[in-house]
Amino acid sequence: MPGGLPAQALVLPYLPTPPRIDGDLSEWRHQAYHDGPWDLFRVQHTPWYDPVWNRLTDHAGEDSLMGDLMSRYYLAWDDRHLYLGAEVWDNVIDTDDCLHAPKRWYYKDAVTCFVEIPRDTVAEIFGEGDHAFAFVADSTYPAYGAWWRHGTADTSYLEAPLPTKSVRYRLCFPGPPGPAYVLEAAIDLTRLTGYHPKKGDRWGLMLVHT
Repeated sequence: MPGGLPAQALVLPYLPTPPRIDGDLSEWRHQAYHDGPWDLFRVQHTPWYDPVWNRLTDHAGEDSLMGDLMSRYYLAWDDRHLYLGAEVWDNVIDTDDCLHAPKRWYYKDAVTCFVEIPRDTVAEIFGEGDHAFAFVADSTYPAYGAWWRHGTADTSYLEAPLPTKSVRYRLCFPGPPGPAYVLEAAIDLTRLTGYHPKKGDRWGLMLVHT
């Protein structure tokens, strides 16, 4: 955590019935972990805010930050999966990158969940057990739209598309007055890593929204 602040302990709810992954969060929204809407102003006033790490970009020509980015995030799990949901209000959905490369999700509008299994106190080097699952807000579902950064015991910072058999995700784009887009994703941790989530496990979690 930037600034040496202690990590916040979260209890992620268990979903007894796997939800249908169709871009509609209503099936499990109220069972998931959720801590309200996040926008640029809320981030700026958190105790962990550090402009070196938390770069809040105001695009040129915008006269207000009010419509720039606001999101609600939802997290849950079951015996195989990590579930991630996001409702995103944004005045511009930007998935173009002048220096495009598949691994450059951080230059596109994307929601990314960093997961450390199990949690430790070692600075992140994306070694064994470290994962980032990035979902680009692109309605064409390109091959790089669901991206996986991870590592092994021997190699760090491996970059690859999330294997299609290990992830199900959907985007929908309701538009005003609703969210600009909604993400719903199920990551099959067991198929992807051999790990079986269970009650009492301690993970490291961080969400990054670009």
